Order: sequence, then structure tokens, then C-alpha cells
Amino acid sequence: MTMNSRPEVAIVGGGIGGLFAANALIANGLTVTVYEQAPALGEIGAGVYLTPNSVRHLERVGLGPAVEKWGARVGVDSHYFRDDGTPIAPVQVTDSSGWNATFGMHRADLVEMLAAKLPSGMVRTGYRCTGFEQGGERCRLSFGEDSIAEADIVIAADGIHSELRRFVTPPSQPVFHGTAAYRGLVETNAVPDWNIKAWQMWLGPSKHFLAFPVRAGQFINYVGFVPADQAIKESWSAAGDPATLRQEFAGWDPQIGTLLAQVKHTFRWALYDREPLPTWTRGRLTLLGDAAHPMLPHLGQGANQSIEDGMALATILAQADAAVVPAGLLAYERLRRERVAQVQRGARENGLRYDSVYADLKVRDAELAAHVEFRKRLYDHDVVPEAKAAAAKLG
Repeated sequence: MTMNSRPEVAIVGGGIGGLFAANALIANGLTVTVYEQAPALGEIGAGVYLTPNSVRHLERVGLGPAVEKWGARVGVDSHYFRDDGTPIAPVQVTDSSGWNATFGMHRADLVEMLAAKLPSGMVRTGYRCTGFEQGGERCRLSFGEDSIAEADIVIAADGIHSELRRFVTPPSQPVFHGTAAYRGLVETNAVPDWNIKAWQMWLGPSKHFLAFPVRAGQFINYVGFVPADQAIKESWSAAGDPATLRQEFAGWDPQIGTLLAQVKHTFRWALYDREPLPTWTRGRLTLLGDAAHPMLPHLGQGANQSIEDGMALATILAQADAAVVPAGLLAYERLRRERVAQVQRGARENGLRYDSVYADLKVRDAELAAHVEFRKRLYDHDVVPEAKAAAAKLG
């Protein structure tokens, strides 16, 4: 395969999934351009949980030192508690070999480090995709009236409200799960007795509360999950009321009250996912991350599965010339679709555990203890060998 026959890739969406995919693709020698609708890259200040199944890929593209610098490693003191603070079970933070590559990250830090690794000019901001066409061996993207771009492949990494999904599969509505989440950050020096080396979750009737460190332990990321009686717009940046948040968790473990007393600003967003899509790919267009498989946050896998997507796609396309691109994209879809569907289902099931939707909490607690084995399998997964095998079949 000559360099001239290697496919040129356009990525629509400059979030975590799109930026990681760009890093993985250029690491495999492909030409990439990222188009982001926002005027500048960035994320609202909240945390993201990185687990071994994605950190191994960040290391592969040379971002291991950045993860170590900007992340906060989560340790073996991580635990589930009942709402009054009674311990339930430890939380699995390593893969089955004992490798601890589990980090709390500030989303803005993760986006910044992914973007900083890319060559200058590769990411183009202020490009809102408004149209898509494909025919023969090329695709055409429209950005407003006068701006177009062409590529051999288009990767739609444009989120749960993807503009490009409609060119792949019939429209469908996101599924609202009757829950809203309050999220934000508290400086660790404001709560000096907090365990800044642990992922901790408190579980109560219809509610749960999560906290873990980010930005090398400088902040504690918190998320309070509470019932919502009507669907609210999915957003990462809708303002929430700190007083309402404190009231939601009044009477819980005093540690939570101490933390929430320091909250001055909080964001509120509704929890949506989608039923697994029947297809992710049409011709030279494929979906990645939340555009393909938005999931509930109850396994902490949204960003991690997007990173797995990007590595799988890059590994396959590294062996595909422009002529076999459609077959390569279908191979990527086959490789990933069942894996992420299992994670989507697992996140829904875990949400029921976390919100104590059980007649007997002893059953719930036993399931949480047994969940260690599921987490080991989840974290052990390495998509690269399977992707290389799939690529070898392209011919």
C-alpha cells in the first residue's frame, strides 16, 4: 500500500472521542482534519473517569506522561457506602493483573492534552457541519453556505445529538431515565479531611452520590444523582441550585454535607442514553462515541468506550487503502457494536443498584461485591489484537 493510497480522514466533533481518534489515526500514519462547531475547544469544568481499558491506548499514542501529570490516580481505598456511611464493598480499580491505571481527570485537562498532541492546524474550530454527501470514493461535508470539505472517510464524533447520524440510520429519540445529576468541583484544601486518593459512592433510595479526585488531587469532582419527574434538556452546562443539591442529600453521611457546604456553583443535566443502533456505518461515513452509543454514566465508561472506538478504527484503517475503506468501516462496526451494547446494558443495570431499586438491599450489596469480576473483564479488554485480526481480513 503506497502513501498516496492511504485514506484521508475528516472527523466531525472535537470532544474527547474525536480528538483521541485523531491522535490514534495520525499515530498510524493517516492524514486527519478535525472540524469542531464551537469557536474554541473546551469542556465545562467536570470530571471524567479513566480506566485501564482506555489508559493503555492513551499510553500507546504517547499520552501516558500527560495522564500521570494531570490525572489523579484512584487507589484501593475506593469504596461503596450506604447513605449513612456504612461500608458496602470495595470498588475494583485495577485490571485482573493488578495494574492500577485508573484516574480522575478534569474534562478540560483531557481535551487540552489530546489537542496539544495534534499538529498545529489539524483542528479547525467554528465549523458547524450542516450537510453531508458521498459518492464514489469521496465524501463532501458542508459548513454553512460557502464552506465545504472533502475526504475519503468521515467519522461522526459529534455527540448524542449528532447531526450526521441521520445519514447512517433512521432518526430515533434519546431515552430519558428519570434522573438528573448535579455536578461540579470543590477545592481539596476546603475539605482537608477528604480522602483524595479514592473513588467513593454513597447509595440511597432513588439517589446516589459520587466523588473522586481530579487534576492531580487539586479538586474533588462530585456528582449527585437525584430523581427528575420530567424530561429536561440534555446539557452539560445548565445551572443548578446548590441549596437544592444540599437539601437532596440532607441527612446522609456527614462527609457529604461537609463537601456540599463548600459548593458555590453547580451544573445540572438530565441522564439520557439510546437503544443500541442497528448500524453505525453507511459507505464512507461511520459513527464514534456518543454519536453511536450514548450511555448512562453508571459504569464510568462513556469516554473510555469512545477511546476504545478510536483505537479500533485507527488500527483497522492503518491497514486499509482508499479502495477498501467501506469494508474497513464495517469491520470496525462489527468489532465494536456488541462490546458497547453490553456496556450500555451494564450501565443501566448498575444504575438500578446505585439507586437501591431492590426489595432486599442485601441482594444489592452482594451484587456490588460480585461486580469486581465484571470490572476486571471490562478493564482487561484490549481492542488492538482484535482490530489487527479484523484488518488482516480486508485483503
